Amino acid sequence: MLKGLYTAYTGMLNEQHRMDTLTNNLANADTVGFKKEGATSQSFADLLAVKIKDASIGMKLVQPIGFNNPGVKIGENYTDFGQGSYRVTGNTYDLALNGRGFFTIEFTNKAGETSTMYTRAGQFTLNREGYLVTEDGDYVLDTQSRRIQLDTLTDSTIDRDGTIYQNGVAVARIGLTDFEDYNYLEKYGETYYRPVQGATITPANAVINSGYLEMANVQIVSEMVNLIAITRAYESNQKIIQTYDSSLEIAVTQLGKV
Repeated sequence: MLKGLYTAYTGMLNEQHRMDTLTNNLANADTVGFKKEGATSQSFADLLAVKIKDASIGMKLVQPIGFNNPGVKIGENYTDFGQGSYRVTGNTYDLALNGRGFFTIEFTNKAGETSTMYTRAGQFTLNREGYLVTEDGDYVLDTQSRRIQLDTLTDSTIDRDGTIYQNGVAVARIGLTDFEDYNYLEKYGETYYRPVQGATITPANAVINSGYLEMANVQIVSEMVNLIAITRAYESNQKIIQTYDSSLEIAVTQLGKV
């Protein structure tokens, strides 16, 4: 009987984890460049159950009684890198990628440490010194991994290959990076990614569209349907525990009476 309690308990934990992942997707449905996440479930390995110290078979003997499965466990989170929809802004430095690839960013953390990050969020602007930066002030890098500095008093145009023109002259080219296997990318924050050991860099084939932003690839209706399904699964496991609790209470308080 206690096995059923544990199975329902692990089911509730798993549904809670799925709920946390789904609600994070919904919270970032309007975040530029956000890629939705999903959660997988796994079963625990089957365990061999045995009788020990049982007078019916002998106190010194061990008798196998079969295998049982102790329930479900939380699997792995994964990221869906599918293309998001476009939003028209008309701003030259709002850039959206179409295809595989990431913008290359020089990221500085709170401790002042600098590292290279990658993102699909192309909501860029020029700072006072004319450097092309993200909303958080991180520098956008060119094809040579250098900061991009422009003349703030001159209008710019950006080609689909990322080349930036001012007064008809190419002054910089936005650097794009892609990876052979996105399973070797680790999420940092909401829209940044960084490679882990085993990641292989490959040329990006994405096209840059100026005046657009790539929005989150979250389908709100689909996520709401999944939210209802998860809630019902959680409630089902909850009712199982309540039923077992009632049965145990009867067994303890009533069946033992003479």
